Amino acid sequence: MSTSRPPLRADAARNAERLVRAARSAFAESGLDVPLDEVARRAGVGVATLYRRFPSKEELIQAVLESCYAERVEPAITRALADEDPWRGMVTVLEAALALAAEEFGILQAARDPAALTSGLESRFFAALAALVERAQQAGLVRADLHRDDLPRLVFMLVSTLRTAERPAAGWRRYLSLLLDALRPAAAHPLPPDTGLRRRTGPSRAQCGGPGRS
Repeated sequence: MSTSRPPLRADAARNAERLVRAARSAFAESGLDVPLDEVARRAGVGVATLYRRFPSKEELIQAVLESCYAERVEPAITRALADEDPWRGMVTVLEAALALAAEEFGILQAARDPAALTSGLESRFFAALAALVERAQQAGLVRADLHRDDLPRLVFMLVSTLRTAERPAAGWRRYLSLLLDALRPAAAHPLPPDTGLRRRTGPSRAQCGGPGRS
């Protein structure tokens, strides 16, 4: 949930948690068209309580996605950063993120503006992933010519496979395996220049972790 809001009282925090859990369940069963009064009913609170905490359905959806991310991806990042095997740590986080995207893909497809709902999560996720990839590069386990700006495009390529998979919950694993083989340095061919591909914000970086490495 948004960090710009003041801390909630204990009872308000419990109500918000109940609303998010109820919304996750309702969205999974009925999609985003489920009425908000049904979410409130499932949470055992009044509709006025729901609207005080989440004035719009978009804010409630964002809270659901934040809850899923905190439950599934953040623990994976913590484990990965503590893992002595940099490759395994990187793969752990990619698997956690893609599994979550597959499970919540219906919400993202139905949302009016998925990018607005996930922008904060994306920045946190890709910062953590870049640190993990840099560590794997330093260990010689990931090709050295991979840039920080490559990471969002590669992950979004994987997420895009969910649109065509008959079983999105499992189909992404095949394409993740293909991508991981492409990241290994042993059989890597030099990449074409990335001119025009990098994001226009911020300086270019030679590797995922920053300047000064070749």
